Amino acid sequence: MNVLLAIDDSNHSDAAVRAVREGLPPDRTSVRVLHVVEWPKNLASPFTFAEGPSAADCILAVHEEMRKDGRALAARAAAQLREAHFDATPLVVEGDVRQAILDEAAAWPADLIVLGSHGRTGLNRLLLGSVSEAIVRHAPCSVEVVRDPRVAIGHDLAAAS
Repeated sequence: MNVLLAIDDSNHSDAAVRAVREGLPPDRTSVRVLHVVEWPKNLASPFTFAEGPSAADCILAVHEEMRKDGRALAARAAAQLREAHFDATPLVVEGDVRQAILDEAAAWPADLIVLGSHGRTGLNRLLLGSVSEAIVRHAPCSVEVVRDPRVAIGHDLAAAS
């Protein structure tokens, strides 16, 4: 079975990695750990209003740092899965998160997409969108959306204690 594990740097993605490790047979499962790097959306004010020849260099440096962090994140998750005897490879692509996940699932092809849910509701969901909802609606295969058990109604219980 081909499993596309889409991750970001969140507890929700950690829960998705655990779900794959604990819920699927490693001897019959190939996992592609996908992290998508998007163009920085919320640049700090100095970058947003930067002028001159160094402005582009600063923004490109931020984007390169995001790529580097994404490669390390995907490599760590793939290593965790290999430790559990899965055939796992990291993959980092750039673009819109929703579209990149759907494109990779179709191209590989994936039998299952696993991803974490941030559990946003209300205005946050409207403004930030729901990656998991878009994937469930448009995926070419089955989708498992994993919630971090430490999160209840959009609040991190670990932070509250």
